Amino acid sequence: MYAEPGTYLAAALVGFLGGVHCAGMCGGIVGALTLGVRTQENAPKTALLPYLLAYNLGRILTYTLLGALVGGVGLIAANLAHMHDLQRGLHLLAGLFMVALGLYIAGWWRGLSYLERGGGVIWRRLEPLGRTLLPVHRPRQALLLGLLWGFLPCGLVYSVLFWALSATDWLKGALLMLCFGLGTLPNLLLMGGFAVQLRPIIKHPAVRIGAGLLVLLFGVYMLGQLL
Repeated sequence: MYAEPGTYLAAALVGFLGGVHCAGMCGGIVGALTLGVRTQENAPKTALLPYLLAYNLGRILTYTLLGALVGGVGLIAANLAHMHDLQRGLHLLAGLFMVALGLYIAGWWRGLSYLERGGGVIWRRLEPLGRTLLPVHRPRQALLLGLLWGFLPCGLVYSVLFWALSATDWLKGALLMLCFGLGTLPNLLLMGGFAVQLRPIIKHPAVRIGAGLLVLLFGVYMLGQLL
């Protein structure tokens, strides 16, 4: 499964559909970042692009490194256990997390919020480092902020990390998270420049439910591959 290009395309699609969740969590951070830049430079929206790209590059780099890490952990575990059985178990876990993610995005079940609270323990240690980079004067500061904000507690990211874990390969795990991160890029770039205009659309129940259903169906498809 993980050698198929369609797998990475699916990861990008999950990232794109999860944009309704990204906008709620990361959109506010990006908006605050770009607001600070506008205040300092009185810049038009087009002048914000280097900062937005730098922020998102840092965020996606963190996702990719985490994907390599968990993929490597999966590989080590697979070498210590029966390869086929472990892969099936991890694949089952990844499919269940995709179903849970779909329910979470649609607003029908908030179980993944418990994972986000757990991740908050790490985030509370990293968040003060981000404050030292504010206000943002240069794109390289936005890049460093993006590297830190890649650790922001997020059920969407954690769900895809479980998917990367089931790849049982550090390179495939990294590629999976890279494609996922690229899938989130359009929404967060738009949120940086048009947050006010897009927020009512993204928060519309029909948009959230539609995106959630598609992710849920993909989770069901993943589970169906085990039959």
